[in-house]
Amino acid sequence: MSARRPPRRWLLAGLLGLAIALLASLYAIGYWFRAPLNLPTAVVVEIAPGEPLARVAQRLAEQGVLEWPRLYTWLARRAGLSTRIRAGEYEVRPGTSPAALLTQFVDGRVLLHPVTLVDGRTWAEALDALHDNPALSRTVLDPADPTLMPRLGDAGVAPEGQFYPDTYLVARGTSDFEVLRLAHARLGEQLAAAWNARRPDLPLASAYELLTLASLVEKETAAPEERPHIAAVFVNRLRRGMRLQTDPTVIYGLGGGYDGHIHRRDLTTDTPYNTYTRDGLPPTPIALVGKAALRAAAQPIDSDDLYFVASGRGDGRHQFSSSLEAHNAAVARYLELRRGGGGRR
Repeated sequence: MSARRPPRRWLLAGLLGLAIALLASLYAIGYWFRAPLNLPTAVVVEIAPGEPLARVAQRLAEQGVLEWPRLYTWLARRAGLSTRIRAGEYEVRPGTSPAALLTQFVDGRVLLHPVTLVDGRTWAEALDALHDNPALSRTVLDPADPTLMPRLGDAGVAPEGQFYPDTYLVARGTSDFEVLRLAHARLGEQLAAAWNARRPDLPLASAYELLTLASLVEKETAAPEERPHIAAVFVNRLRRGMRLQTDPTVIYGLGGGYDGHIHRRDLTTDTPYNTYTRDGLPPTPIALVGKAALRAAAQPIDSDDLYFVASGRGDGRHQFSSSLEAHNAAVARYLELRRGGGGRR
């Protein structure tokens, strides 16, 4: 006796059930792939050069980031993306989906670290700050490295003042030289803009002299609004052939011999940077220069002042004078306020 075949409608119902189950599974997979990961805080993951996605996915699963690492790898292979991920350090933020994370790996959107160069710092101090940043690799080991400026395309130029103070965002492992390359290029842009916008009557022969003057302005005042006035005093002195007599140049010239105080002997000890013993600008800038100081040097205010001295109020501001008599009176007031502290110029 032959077995009875199941009715056709049963077969159709079974196939329909399988199709529904398959569609439901595909929908669930797609939903998981695009749904936000359940992360309370950001997680950092590093992909080594040549590391396969399967290993990365497994590590993410161990860190509690991915729930289905094999499914993740399979989906990436289906999309032709599993071999296109890039090495680097990545930050997985709350709200990121597995699909968005894969795109992040393929696009190479690595975690960026801030590297800050501070205006008013010397070149040696700036290099020390780069060395202190754990995200950077050290390649420029000595501030006197003779190969640095030729590598930057400025052979024969001293490195002092040649890097723009700003915050640069770089990937972990970036070399200090790469940051310096960015900062040097940015300085060139800012200096060219300031030079092109300068007052036509400035007693300066080149953009380099403008940069040097701006470094003196940068070091002389902590009050931003005073910078164009400080620049005016220096410009007026240059026009008259008066020595600039600015203490920061003396300190810079002393180098490691500076003990935190300027002594009378320091003012008469001749160095290439001592503007009490030398005419004109120092041979190089004395610090990193920001945009405000560049603008002040290029566009000083109209003023007859030839002197300034600290106000003595402890606010970083100065008292300006157009005559020696008025300046001496301002110095006397400063000495009275500070009880023995001194000002010059």
